Amino acid sequence: MVALDDPPTAARAEARPVRRRRPSPMAWVRRGGLTTLVFFLPLLLTFAYFSWWPILRGLVLSLQQTNFIVTEWVGLANFERVLADPLLLTAVWNTTYFTLLAVAIGFPVPILLAVLIAEMRRTRGFASVLAYLPVIIPPVVSVLLWKTFYRPDEAGLFNTILGWVGLGPLPWLNDPDFVIPAIVVQATWASFGTAVIIYLATLMTIRTELYEAAEIDGASILRRFWHVTLPQMRGILLIMLLLQLIGTFQVFTEPYIMTGGGPENRSTTLLLLIYRYAFVSGDYGRATALSVLLALALSLLSAIYLWATRRWSTS
Repeated sequence: MVALDDPPTAARAEARPVRRRRPSPMAWVRRGGLTTLVFFLPLLLTFAYFSWWPILRGLVLSLQQTNFIVTEWVGLANFERVLADPLLLTAVWNTTYFTLLAVAIGFPVPILLAVLIAEMRRTRGFASVLAYLPVIIPPVVSVLLWKTFYRPDEAGLFNTILGWVGLGPLPWLNDPDFVIPAIVVQATWASFGTAVIIYLATLMTIRTELYEAAEIDGASILRRFWHVTLPQMRGILLIMLLLQLIGTFQVFTEPYIMTGGGPENRSTTLLLLIYRYAFVSGDYGRATALSVLLALALSLLSAIYLWATRRWSTS
């Protein structure tokens, strides 16, 4: 017979995992679980109806040919017609060019402005308001305002400024080579305020001891920015870059109002092409098929981006 105080037996008893009893349904109800579910269910159903149901309906519609009166199942024919459209490659190139240019201009500018505003003491609040002011302006109003700035004659604001130094006038939106850069400048001006506020909030969380230690070590302003500021902001920088990539790939308002896709389809983007399929040609199946392809492409881009930056984001 093994004694009760036998060391091996006692060790096994201590190492034995303690089984936790699962709460019964009645205990879950008594703790308020049913009440929580009752309050949460309407929100869940509302979100599902306005978010998940359109996605499922779009997937079904991409396999149909319909005018919402007569519906015919066509399988993958809509995708084949989208891929056979010669304008698709033009739209893909214009959208990619816009995205690359918008990221090259619109990603570093808010960071630099946020760092500059963070160095202010008395006027930081006023500078933050000025930076966010373009976001408050309705997008359509902002685009129409800049469209008047880009007038190709001497009455345009930018051509008037160029005339002061003996240059211009430039055609701006009427020039195939200028149209995408001109739209990028307007889109950057209209949206950079949100990024500035987010970066500014992130900068306020960086410990001042890090800057003080770098300054004692003789680091210049540029080195403090590169070795202290950017590493401390890398998490939010990765998220903001991904959101900007996704957002710029879905540009629509600016080219639609400013140029309508011209000149010579040089500003026709993917979303503008989807609009033409649906509301100009009435081909809703092909429009939905292109939307599904765009969603898949953005999902793949996001997955590759997250995989490629996983180490840097956690280091």
